[in-house]
Amino acid sequence: MSTTAPALGTFSFRPLDLSPTSGGETPPPTSGGETPPPTSGGHGPTPTSGGHAPSDAELLHRWVTDPKAAFWMMQDARLEDVEREYMRIAAHEHHDAFMGLHDGEPAFLMERYDPRHVELVGLYEPEPGDVGMHFLVAPTGTPIHGFTRAVITAVMRELFADPATRRVVVEPDVGNKAVHALNEAVGFVPEREIQKPEKRALLSFCTRERFEAAVGGAEVPR
Repeated sequence: MSTTAPALGTFSFRPLDLSPTSGGETPPPTSGGETPPPTSGGHGPTPTSGGHAPSDAELLHRWVTDPKAAFWMMQDARLEDVEREYMRIAAHEHHDAFMGLHDGEPAFLMERYDPRHVELVGLYEPEPGDVGMHFLVAPTGTPIHGFTRAVITAVMRELFADPATRRVVVEPDVGNKAVHALNEAVGFVPEREIQKPEKRALLSFCTRERFEAAVGGAEVPR
């Protein structure tokens, strides 16, 4: 998938590797040339107690069970629960998950889904070109100012790299004020509150044009 290089470094994406042997070296991104060498900043993978680099499932388990990821609603998940959930997504025709890399190292998760079939079925009237999105930034003890905004910008740019994408749809928890602010910063406009089975959510949309305006007129692929 495409690689973007905002001021805070290079961001790229690759499919999750949920195979039993996914620990070890980080696979390269699916496009964008060579994987840059890792840089400090607290977002790279931490070796496990056995000394090997953690698998994608191990990384995701750490991320989704961290207290800062409470809105992900997997606080009590076991490793096998996380593996099962992301294997389910990998097998789903209308839902995908990707490992986000920052300077070649795993740093965030991106999910992309078709809202006609996943998450929002019966809760709004989808339009042609609608794409649903979730993202989660890895917890770190050394946060980088502006990093999360750079991540959501890279995520949006990746989604709009597909010319078929006309509008991105999100449904964050109504109480997740931090994500509401991030969404607004990249062009999302709240539509209304909706009741999902697991939460009260703020249905919001961002068109390609709104994203372009929010990121200062930087070129967005069409």
